Amino acid sequence: MRLSCTGIAVALLAGLVSSFAHAQETPETTVEDIVVLGMPLREQVETFVDVVTAPATGWGPARWDERWGICVGVVNLRGDVAQAMADRISEVALGLNLTVGEPGCSPNVLIIATDDAPTLARAMVERSPNAFRPRYSGAARPASQLEIFQTRDSPVRWWHVSMPVTRDTGRPAVALPGMDPPMINSWGSRLTTPITSRLLRAYVIIDVDQAEGLSFRQLADFVAMVTFAQVDPDAEISGFPTILNVIDNPNIAFGLTDWDQDYLEALYGSEMNQRHPNQQTGAVASLMFRERRQAQRDADTDTLEAE
Repeated sequence: MRLSCTGIAVALLAGLVSSFAHAQETPETTVEDIVVLGMPLREQVETFVDVVTAPATGWGPARWDERWGICVGVVNLRGDVAQAMADRISEVALGLNLTVGEPGCSPNVLIIATDDAPTLARAMVERSPNAFRPRYSGAARPASQLEIFQTRDSPVRWWHVSMPVTRDTGRPAVALPGMDPPMINSWGSRLTTPITSRLLRAYVIIDVDQAEGLSFRQLADFVAMVTFAQVDPDAEISGFPTILNVIDNPNIAFGLTDWDQDYLEALYGSEMNQRHPNQQTGAVASLMFRERRQAQRDADTDTLEAE
């Protein structure tokens, strides 16, 4: 499914972006074998999920809701490059059983290219601060992290906005400014909750000068990873086989790795109805571990059959 990425009416971007045209060849997706030496598989997975996941303070991981899906807008790239970027993000979304908006939809995933990412990020936040940190519980990471989003030196920066909602209706589960507190169906228990966190918006800013050493596929898949998961930009993940390491080492992966795919599939496949946020993160790790263990067993079987 293709998605138009032109004509985006987003007021906070008016006059803030500059022109850019840049594309590279798309290689096949491969990844070098990487292991965290001396660490059992379960511990590897649990460590990765724990350090990489960065939800809103006090809440569990947020996900895009399949009932509403995503609409990708790509700003400030040449038309064919922007379309290819939107198509790749949409392809990953469909693989996670998310719906993808038709041409003309209102973007909730906004990808912006610029040659001065810090200035653009700061201008966007100053123009519409409530768009980045709405005034309700569970909306975003702390103000200190928003400051880092504006000032950090990186080829790609990202910011998510989420909302706690009721699992059955998708309606807000927290008090919103100017509105009465919501009535929540109390069918949960001391162990489970009827509330889940839903991603509402993702802002991804690409600094085209700093991203020059990456292929188009590497950049698009990196953007996909940070679009669909609340990734901590400061996570220490150098020992893991993930596209998130491609900025420091462009030779590490040419696209989303099996490890990345398993993380995303576990994130979107876990029920995550546990009351404690750490237990929700643990549920993601448990499902990812089962997927990686099965993949490891399949690889061992293939090796034995080949001998």
